[in-house]
Amino acid sequence: MKKLFFFFTFIIFVIVVNSQNINLYPTNWWVGMKWNQVQILVRAADQNISNEKVSVNYPGITLKKVSKFANSNYLALDLLIAANTKPGIAKVKVGNETIDFPLQKRRIGNGSQFANGATSSDLIYLIMPDRFSNGDPSNDRIAGMRDQSLNRDTVFNRHGGDLKGIQSHLDYLHDLGVTAIWLNPVIINDMPERTEHGYAFTDHYKIDPRIGGEKAYKELVDAAHDKGIKMIQDAVYNHVGTEHIFFKDQPDSSWFHRWPKFTQTNYKDQVIFDPSSSKIDQDIMEKGWFVPSMPDWDQSNPFVQNFLIQHALWTMEEFGIDGWRIDTYAYNDLEFMNRCNKALYDEYPKVSIFGETWVHGVPNQSFFCQNNYSIPFKSNLQATTDFQTLFYGIQAAVTEPFGWTEGVNKLYTTLAQDFVYKDPMRQVIFLDNHDLSRFYSIVKEDTAKYKTAIAWLFTSRGIPQLYYGNEILMAGTTYPSDGYVRQDFPGGWSGDKYNRFNKEGRTNKENAVFDYIRKLAQFRKNSSAIKTGKMMQFYPIDGVYVYFRYDKNQTILCAMNTNAKPATIDLARFKEIVQNHENGKDVTNDRVITLKESLTLNPMSNLMLELQ
Repeated sequence: MKKLFFFFTFIIFVIVVNSQNINLYPTNWWVGMKWNQVQILVRAADQNISNEKVSVNYPGITLKKVSKFANSNYLALDLLIAANTKPGIAKVKVGNETIDFPLQKRRIGNGSQFANGATSSDLIYLIMPDRFSNGDPSNDRIAGMRDQSLNRDTVFNRHGGDLKGIQSHLDYLHDLGVTAIWLNPVIINDMPERTEHGYAFTDHYKIDPRIGGEKAYKELVDAAHDKGIKMIQDAVYNHVGTEHIFFKDQPDSSWFHRWPKFTQTNYKDQVIFDPSSSKIDQDIMEKGWFVPSMPDWDQSNPFVQNFLIQHALWTMEEFGIDGWRIDTYAYNDLEFMNRCNKALYDEYPKVSIFGETWVHGVPNQSFFCQNNYSIPFKSNLQATTDFQTLFYGIQAAVTEPFGWTEGVNKLYTTLAQDFVYKDPMRQVIFLDNHDLSRFYSIVKEDTAKYKTAIAWLFTSRGIPQLYYGNEILMAGTTYPSDGYVRQDFPGGWSGDKYNRFNKEGRTNKENAVFDYIRKLAQFRKNSSAIKTGKMMQFYPIDGVYVYFRYDKNQTILCAMNTNAKPATIDLARFKEIVQNHENGKDVTNDRVITLKESLTLNPMSNLMLELQ
């Protein structure tokens, strides 16, 4: 009897352990979704499940197909969820084991506000969670994870910032005028080193526990929404980390791009749209790996496609996300990206999606988003991160001498090419980000140049994006490492010498720039002309560039003087839009200026007047 007891105990123990080693991807779904044909990927660690009998028991669910792979650890189950299916727990049975698959009620129609998208009415604030604020020191290190570094004295290790730290500073961001937060990736990166940036996923269905995990993410999103702040998630479709479970234990050999020897992408976006490009150049661009530690998905594989699309939909619904930023957009299979984008548009009509296109040239950039070209491939991506107005626009405007094609003429010329975009107001404009030298360093810490660029950022067409610390003059260059543009926000850690979140902890110079940005951000919130109006620009003369933002209710004059000395402009040139306005109120200080025949501009400045 004693032996029999131990025998049954052993059997129960084995079943429990085995069931814990069976995972479903996605982990759950929702009733009433338009995407109601869900493909569940079943993975059983070190178990042969390819020949097991499979069933799904729940009213309204039909198991349409079971697919096997070369790796017997995997199965794929195609489910059809009927429109009248009720919320509950479906039972997925694989052999003798049963796994719960929750079917939940959707957020939509349940009082939840999400998927509203970032628009030209918003101000986006980009944050790297590990470097902003440490709100919960207990999660700085997680036992069992490969990267156990925690050293704020070097930019190459983790520093301990987390989602709780961001949540604790939502009032700061709201006061600044931020209406949308974009976080660098929050999905777990269980890699051995350089995990602070988050771009090497190792399990799509886990939020990194070192920044707080799923619970902290949901709490942050809900708290942000309560303050009227939208949340944008950073998506990575092109690649994963080498420690990703699907790379370490691959279903078969067709899930990742393979080469006879390691082949890195050529980073040449031109070969994608060049009508004369070679097939090998195209293949290396799209199928080459980004770096050795980031395996490249084969997005022609229908199982890979379903996995990535369903994860995008799952993330939106699970966490209540508003917008989607897509990393390394140009390196993906673009036909697949159209399909993925469409799935999000269909499910969430107001969602916003913009892609990183670090390319060189307006034609290059516009190829990858919705455009007005008559060409074979038509992208359905709404917009891109607008590197062109940065590299060939505002950066040149404040750092280069004026010339026929130089200096601020580059900014004018770049914006003059907006006719290629279906909607240039969706373009995300910025001065710097986590991969670029900080703009304050680019202008050699010249606050006049910096404020001139900030003024353009807040008044030009598109969606402005700040990078954390722009408002307090954070500096740093990508040489010798990108870690130097990812420094900690001072005051985000207990014991920091200075707390830049508070006015008392900032220098006079920092407070002057902080107040300038806040003033512009708060003005922008209430400016219909800037948020949704039109733009009229006049070609630059002698280093002075004048443009207007206007609608039927408001007209804003912006006069950018890029010279080191004062400049005077003749207002008669702008009569068609200035018309009968007699005064202009300075947006930054509320000073009223009488509009006479001419207007004198300060050296290196951008005067913004609300015409009255």
